[in-house]
Amino acid sequence: MIICGIDEAGRGPLAGPVVAASVLFEEGFFIEGVNDSKMLTPAQRENLFPVIIESCIEYSISEIDNNVIDEINILKATMLAMYNCISESKITPDKYFIDGNYFRLPDDHHTKINFETVIKGDSKIFAISCASILAKVHRDILMREFHFIHAEYDFHNNKGYGTKKHIEKVKELGLSSIHRRTFCKNYFV
Repeated sequence: MIICGIDEAGRGPLAGPVVAASVLFEEGFFIEGVNDSKMLTPAQRENLFPVIIESCIEYSISEIDNNVIDEINILKATMLAMYNCISESKITPDKYFIDGNYFRLPDDHHTKINFETVIKGDSKIFAISCASILAKVHRDILMREFHFIHAEYDFHNNKGYGTKKHIEKVKELGLSSIHRRTFCKNYFV
């Protein structure tokens, strides 16, 4: 049986994209050291990233940028990123396991898929743990790249999250091209 794990990274930050990843494995496959990405150090995640890619049957990563997030909202953007991962797959797994308590295909997509949402799935289901690592590492790389364009916001350290220093810079300098305006509106009252 082939299963697919799907997870996202970056729902809460003030800046940058939301990123989803999907990973397909034969049921029962395991890689030593894989865990929920939040339980691993950055070095552990970065070391596991290529191992997961080389070991899986297939994977996909999808980014939804801050402009789309502002236009459709973060929940719909997350669902879109997850759907993109599903639609880009060349292989249809027997079952999709999706981290969280909610998943919905876009309104214009009527294909039925066999899926189950799993609360805290990134710490319970191996394939979701792998997806969480791919999404997190990919997003962290993007945010380090954005740091070269917008160094004053300290994106290489805060990854777009609302740290004290980041919020102070938003208040001082205004928003960069990758800030989520709907997330930052409270800092300009």
